[in-house]
Amino acid sequence: MAKGWFTKIFGTQFQRELKRIRPIVDAIHRHEERLKALSDSELQAQTSKLRGLIAERTTVLAADVERLKREKHDCPDAEQRAELSQKLAVAEAAYVKALQVALNDVLPEAFATVREACRRLLGSEVVVTGHALKWDMVPYDVQLIGGIVLHQGKIAEMATGEGKTLVATLPLYLNALAGRGAHLVTVNNYLARRDSQWMGHLFTWLGLTVGCIDDTEPSTPERRAAYQCDITYGTNNEFGFDYLRDNMVFTLEQRVQRSHAYAIIDEVDSILIDEARTPLIISGAVGSEADEKYAQFNAQVVQLVRKQTAVVNDLIAKAEPLLADEKTVYQGAVLLYQAQLGMPKNKKLLKLLQEPGVKAQVQRVELDVLADRKLPAREQKMRHVEEDLYFVLDERGHSVHLTDKGVETMSPQDPNLFVVPDISHAVHEIERDESLAPKEKIERRRQVEADYAMKSETLHIIHKLLQAHALYEREVDYVVQEGKVLIVDEFTGRLMHGRRWSEGLHQAVEAKEGVAVQEESQTLATITIQNYFRMYDKLAGMTGTAETEETEFFQIYGLEVVVIPTNRPVRRVDKHDLIYKTRSEKYKAILDEVERQHERGLPILVGTVNVDVSETLSRMLKRRGFRHEVLNAKYHQREAEIVAQAGQPGSITIATNMAGRGTDIKLGPGVKKCQVCGITAHEAPFGQQIERADLPPEEIKRLACNDDPPCGLVIIGTERHEAPRKTKLSPTRG
Repeated sequence: MAKGWFTKIFGTQFQRELKRIRPIVDAIHRHEERLKALSDSELQAQTSKLRGLIAERTTVLAADVERLKREKHDCPDAEQRAELSQKLAVAEAAYVKALQVALNDVLPEAFATVREACRRLLGSEVVVTGHALKWDMVPYDVQLIGGIVLHQGKIAEMATGEGKTLVATLPLYLNALAGRGAHLVTVNNYLARRDSQWMGHLFTWLGLTVGCIDDTEPSTPERRAAYQCDITYGTNNEFGFDYLRDNMVFTLEQRVQRSHAYAIIDEVDSILIDEARTPLIISGAVGSEADEKYAQFNAQVVQLVRKQTAVVNDLIAKAEPLLADEKTVYQGAVLLYQAQLGMPKNKKLLKLLQEPGVKAQVQRVELDVLADRKLPAREQKMRHVEEDLYFVLDERGHSVHLTDKGVETMSPQDPNLFVVPDISHAVHEIERDESLAPKEKIERRRQVEADYAMKSETLHIIHKLLQAHALYEREVDYVVQEGKVLIVDEFTGRLMHGRRWSEGLHQAVEAKEGVAVQEESQTLATITIQNYFRMYDKLAGMTGTAETEETEFFQIYGLEVVVIPTNRPVRRVDKHDLIYKTRSEKYKAILDEVERQHERGLPILVGTVNVDVSETLSRMLKRRGFRHEVLNAKYHQREAEIVAQAGQPGSITIATNMAGRGTDIKLGPGVKKCQVCGITAHEAPFGQQIERADLPPEEIKRLACNDDPPCGLVIIGTERHEAPRKTKLSPTRG
């Protein structure tokens, strides 16, 4: 109650933040009026002028930092080096603080310079990824607000289509004036290349240099030159891998990166939350001795998986009638829990778990099993849950282990073949055996160690093959093209060329698919995305969905979220989710809705979570005789072409993981029939343009503009899909 009254009187947190920013926007306008009178050359000279102002206030502190670095590097005494390290940390903190004060002071003039430059460039032509575009952008006031928030080291939540690409130019220009480099991090190399060329048109006109690391090869002079530019664009993975490579060089001159001063992360929730704990790994070959064994054991594992599938199907069949009776529902849940341990991705099991109350019962059994394991062995009552299974899988941890039944099946003649010996106990027994001579003891130890290494390697290969068969699905986690297994990025739906799963998993998947098994690799260097970006002195981010992860951003990175109002009131109509009992009913409803909207002449975008679903819907649409396009990991090369047509009247596009691709869908002729009839807001937040509907209320009601608009792009999601917040076995780069 008190919070509600406080909000009514003082406004929301975001409204109060916007109120604090308003004077800065007014100051930008005042500078802009002055800059309009300057010639082009005088406006371009603003860059050197602002650089000089910043340098005047920070040169002494910067020189002090460099002096301490040299002294520390040349100092041979460890205690003195420690003392110099402390002094250096204090000096660097003072320099960064003074620099931020100087940047804050020149912000209004710098932002006004960028805005006026955008106005001067109107109508000019720029070639972007091979296509000629006309510059037609000048930042709105709400985009100035977004730029201010990004400069302050916060996350700007901006709705899709509000021009985040242009917003980033404002703080990038300002922070590049310090001469320490400013980085723009994107989710894919297409966006990095596109934005560096598109926005580079503006930066170059203002006298700044722009580089894109995705246009260069790793560890080359060209890559180093891209980092030496005032502004550098690139993907999060490339920035991280370059850091790892820099820590593996032999001389400082071989490094490509310089200091980590300022970075803006596009789609920040995807990179800093969804992919945060995914490690980037540089790997190297460890030899090919084990490669043949993957194919050798694959046939045995296939048989084992088939037997396990039969057991799991039997458990599910027994569980179904038990779940219907309240008296036996717990027994049914125990059987389903056993099935979940055996085959967590079994389709019949997943379908049953969607029934009301079933998943809760299985989770209850899981808690009971965990509690039972803590009891003394003689008191445990649920040890039998694994007895019927050949192996047990942990889907969350992506781990697997053979049961006694599985070991017997894999090696009926020698049950100890897959039992790893206790090497410490065996060595201890050899050392205590007085009948053995010293040479015999050494020989025995070698035999024990060799036996341990062989069995460990064999068991490791079998575990990886079981993971490959039971947890990794073709067309979902990976695709096979031209005799190679290519990983599908779970966040973007793109193929990850040059990436391989580590610890033998990729070899196991290759053996499963019957393609050539390539040599195994070992980890040489690794870092998580989270740890890499925490090295920056100042970090900012942009996305359309940050408010829901606001707490995580602040707790992990110390980043605040500010919601930026849209330039015009939102016209999108969001409908409630529809839930269906079966997948076939859901697909039929999707096709019916696609057909209805297609007959109205509207473009339709169908979002799916994986390649398999997109191709299933594609086949169903073909049977109904509808022409359509599919955008998934298999056809991402045609992305620009497919997306360009997705807004045309009557077009149908099926796409996997569209969010984060960053490509714009332009509405075709006739789709945008009425300009503002869908607007329901009468009071617009700060910076918005108040508009009136171009149709009378009676006509808006008749056309159902606010419920089922007769215009615009229709988006249908096949799943209520939340991005997974979990650690997965990560791809590596050799």
